[in-house]
Amino acid sequence: MAFTQAANLVEKAVGHGDNASIHTDISNYQNEYGMETGEKVLATTWQGKNTVKLVEMPKPRVVDPGDVIVRVTGSTLCGSDLHLYHGVIPQLQKGDVLGHECCGVVERTGPEATQVNIGDRVVVSFPIACGDCENCRNELYSQCDRTNSNMIENAMYGKRTAGMFGYSHFTGGFAGGQAEYLRVPHGNVNLLPIPAEVPDEKALYLSDVIATSWHCVVDTGVKQGDVVGIWGGGPIGQMCAQFSFYHGASRVILIDGGDAAWRLDFVKKKLPKLETINFTQLPRGESVTSQVKKLVPSGLDVALECAAGEYAKGWVHYFEQMLGMETDTSELLNEMITSVRSFGRIGVTGIYAGYTNHFNIGALMETGVRLIGNGQAPVHKYWKNLMDLIQKNEINPLDMVTHRLRLEDIEKVYPAFEKRQEGMQKIFLQTKYSSSPAPDAPALSTI
Repeated sequence: MAFTQAANLVEKAVGHGDNASIHTDISNYQNEYGMETGEKVLATTWQGKNTVKLVEMPKPRVVDPGDVIVRVTGSTLCGSDLHLYHGVIPQLQKGDVLGHECCGVVERTGPEATQVNIGDRVVVSFPIACGDCENCRNELYSQCDRTNSNMIENAMYGKRTAGMFGYSHFTGGFAGGQAEYLRVPHGNVNLLPIPAEVPDEKALYLSDVIATSWHCVVDTGVKQGDVVGIWGGGPIGQMCAQFSFYHGASRVILIDGGDAAWRLDFVKKKLPKLETINFTQLPRGESVTSQVKKLVPSGLDVALECAAGEYAKGWVHYFEQMLGMETDTSELLNEMITSVRSFGRIGVTGIYAGYTNHFNIGALMETGVRLIGNGQAPVHKYWKNLMDLIQKNEINPLDMVTHRLRLEDIEKVYPAFEKRQEGMQKIFLQTKYSSSPAPDAPALSTI
């Protein structure tokens, strides 16, 4: 809500602008590709704070010549979907289709989508890139200059991110993939073929979580011998821990607590050499920083933020967020600043959408700490290499997948995921087009 209030102030200053998803220069392109078929499909829609609804809507169609229509065979929920669910991301409208991670089968292509074929199995990148602008040419695909025309984001950030699937009109207004079908603009760029031997349950997570975790680790510069602390034990934190070890970290300490404390044991079972701190079980007078310093007297080399700024720990930030005085809490960032060594590095990959108060900028400056906003991950930069690592069994996305649920149960799935239901780490959300569960993948269950 606070972020929405901040955005409204910016909107008054810059005007409304055109927040619809942008098209190519021939947006009025019409022939058999652009006609309504009358078919209906199921899609997950936001209906207000803490409310989603599965509805029938017209089947997506090719609008621009580079479009590809994907029949969705797998999607999922991400922690960042909860920011939408809670209504804290601006310009989310009732009826918007959610979901930014999915895979499927190509069903229809526009005449300029020449790099994919009907029947191809593909994974969809959550940021939508054109492939041609300067940022795309520099592999900064998540900052594409051409797929998001939102004026409010430009005013708040001084620049725009790329368009994103299922993430409000603030990021272009593109319908998401928690649905039976998805329209993918610039299909030549935003789809990665899935090798025949890789099941959907492994390929799906290249949409976001695998690439985002990898980007967090490499962008922050985890290297041989580093001691790494990770704030947040969800799927991103779990994979960041795995990738930190992969890149040579000597020690990794995972920090979590509260309703999510069970994640510490869950991740440690996958990574036995992991060390953990439960912040809700600290002795009186102790802090996360003091516990870190007991384990690592000189301080961490690297701290990775994998939780997000929405969740206040103390009353001051809780009330400031409620009153619209800030959009994000600085508590975790301050813990990280005081937990790393002098000239240590901090990577921020959890969602921080707007403004924060009480930020310990003095400690940051005086001790030479490097604060790195990892940004939205440029998925396309990494996903071919990551698919190769999956094929070689050097990384296994199934380590974080705990549930297989039906799209038809989505109205129950969101509340369970939001409450961090014990044992629920990452979900594979099947549609009527999904294949049977792959070996070692979770069997279908109910909520």
